[in-house]
Amino acid sequence: MSMILLTLLMLVAAYLAGSVSSAVLVCRLRGLPDPRTQGSGNPGATNVLRIGGASSAVMVLLFDMLKGAVPTYIAYRLGVDAVALGLIAIAACLGHIYPIFFGFKGGKGVATAFGAMAPIGDDLALCLLASWVVLVLISRYSSLAAILTALLAPLYTWWLDDRFTIPVAMLSTLIIIRHKDNIQRLLRGEESKMSRKKHSTSK
Repeated sequence: MSMILLTLLMLVAAYLAGSVSSAVLVCRLRGLPDPRTQGSGNPGATNVLRIGGASSAVMVLLFDMLKGAVPTYIAYRLGVDAVALGLIAIAACLGHIYPIFFGFKGGKGVATAFGAMAPIGDDLALCLLASWVVLVLISRYSSLAAILTALLAPLYTWWLDDRFTIPVAMLSTLIIIRHKDNIQRLLRGEESKMSRKKHSTSK
């Protein structure tokens, strides 16, 4: 199989994997409201935290990260070059953002993008996770933490393994573009801070 054909197949597989909405499925499994119609309307871990609590949010976070990590890691093991790896990671994120299985209404793609970066190395994964956690604790804004961590990601990658700086920069650019509305709300002081509100199923 030629490398071009392999890359095309991995692009399609990554998009389809990304299109599986973890937030919607976890909420259905746990009898929670559809995250696309509750809270912020964003089917991601942060919104699931608001409507369903920490355990549901953690499940969504892990599954969303795997959607990015698995296709990218498989492509890496098959010998796909760095730029193509970036495109495959973006395909997984685009699947999450515009899922074909869920009416093309998806999330921000942050966890999927960070998951795609994680196989580069444990040190990069720890830097990304630590940055996001520290920034959330300081600011209480999940969106701001995601944006700043995305800006830091190419710098971390250049420092730790510069072979993957370009694909990581591609992912970071996608995350920042996806957060344009959040950036505007942050500048206006209208962005919601992180909170946990367990959904009540009582009538």
